[in-house]
Amino acid sequence: MGGGTWHNWAGTVAARPARVHLPRSVDDVVAAVRSAAAAGATLRPRGSGHSFTPLAATDGHAIDLRHFTGLEALDTTTARVRVRAGTTLRALNAVLDAHGLALANLGDIDAQTVAGAVATGTHGTGARLGGLATQVVALDLVLADGTAVHCSADEHRDLFDAARIGLGALGVVTHLTLQCVPAFALHAVERPEPLDDVLADLGGLLTSEDHVEFYWFPYGAQALVKRNRRVPVDEAPAPLSAARRVLEYDVLENAAFGTLCRVGRALPRTAVPLGRLAAGVLSAREYGDRSHRVFATTRRVRFVESEWAVPRERLGAVLDDLRRIVPRLEHPVLFPVEVRVAAADDVWLSTAHGRDTAYVAIHQYVGAPRAEYFAAFGEVAAAAGGRPHWGKEHHLDAAALAERYPRFDDVRRVRREVDPGGLFTNAHLEHVLGPVRAAEGTSGRPRASR
Repeated sequence: MGGGTWHNWAGTVAARPARVHLPRSVDDVVAAVRSAAAAGATLRPRGSGHSFTPLAATDGHAIDLRHFTGLEALDTTTARVRVRAGTTLRALNAVLDAHGLALANLGDIDAQTVAGAVATGTHGTGARLGGLATQVVALDLVLADGTAVHCSADEHRDLFDAARIGLGALGVVTHLTLQCVPAFALHAVERPEPLDDVLADLGGLLTSEDHVEFYWFPYGAQALVKRNRRVPVDEAPAPLSAARRVLEYDVLENAAFGTLCRVGRALPRTAVPLGRLAAGVLSAREYGDRSHRVFATTRRVRFVESEWAVPRERLGAVLDDLRRIVPRLEHPVLFPVEVRVAAADDVWLSTAHGRDTAYVAIHQYVGAPRAEYFAAFGEVAAAAGGRPHWGKEHHLDAAALAERYPRFDDVRRVRREVDPGGLFTNAHLEHVLGPVRAAEGTSGRPRASR
């Protein structure tokens, strides 16, 4: 169908593709790939638009898998599921729960497609746990020559290692096989604590429970600390009451907070006292529920985000620098800072590749000035050896990123092998991965694993 104008969730990226493909089968995906190649166009896969970068933007062909959803296979013996790429995390969580299964860890938004969330390195928090890509045990892709390929640790290993977080640069992912765990509940304890106390023992705090994170409202002296402990489903405390959920999430975290942000954007002089007010009204709550219901929260207040993964031992120094930056900004900050952790992994383009990691995410209310804030923090995080989240705003290019990922050149090699003509590229990928340079003799199909 005709393209029309596409926007990402935050409204900060717009694109008008010449054609949008809406496949309902693998054969349809193959046809879309061949159609784009025959037209001399590029082809970009797009999910639910939750990336803040122009990763999915194209004026060529786009492919949208919204009609290619659901489970294709579920094995309760191995706890593995094969899911179509256009399935949202919210839908997947519901199906898994109905079969007594769950994903081991999740981020705090569940509106993304599974393929899009994995491809951009989405993660949750947990000092001993990895991001979504670490739960992927196999992928199915359609490559630039129209070939459908299955890859895993045992088959086309290099393609698998590159494609687990592949940015849509290697082909169109059609299926993901995920390693799940038995369903579990979370005992959640959330409470405001003095920021100075939080920062005094970061290492102890962030490893004190299975999942720990905290939010700091700039200009406030309090942080909201969230501790989640994994418990059997039948041992979890009661969920929040319906009335409390409405008050906490609908009224305070969305409606009231959105109003504060709109006022602060319109009247910047009010932003600092409003930020202190937001920090001052944080309340404690303790409850339990199925894991996915605790991990995911409803986000109706739009924002723009930049997140950096830093070596965990550098977190304290990075936050100290951030606290010094914020009061000096010309334009005030209207959104909290979020801090999470993850264990080291072996995924080639994972922000946690090879090192235990802390994540610092800064946000700004959509439409409010952010360039100075994001640039200043980006310099601090980059100097600390930080790696920017692939789906969030940052300033690094391919040359700088290559220095931060030991297997970066391997990713580029695999990309040349499976897409020598650059069918799946766009300007943003050229910026963060570099141009595709076809090597003589490449065929567009993966070579044997090395």
